[in-house]
Amino acid sequence: MKKTAVEWLAEKYDYAYWMVKRDEISPVLAEEWKKHYLEQAKEMEKNQIIDAAKWMPKPFENLEFIDELGNQYYNETFNNK
Repeated sequence: MKKTAVEWLAEKYDYAYWMVKRDEISPVLAEEWKKHYLEQAKEMEKNQIIDAAKWMPKPFENLEFIDELGNQYYNETFNNK
């Protein structure tokens, strides 16, 4: 089953919390995992946004243009760096 980036991230955060509660990992390590998971989720979200642009109505048949448009939208909307 496909998941949104947010659903995936919530599961990963729950797992890190569970591992700390079981004393399998330290809270410090759990925070490192969570930072890593957050970066992965951001990349997943970016790809989901870009892929969504491919479902735009015709005449957008040039997939390179669609990818470029999706990247441009993502960067303008979410890349606040």
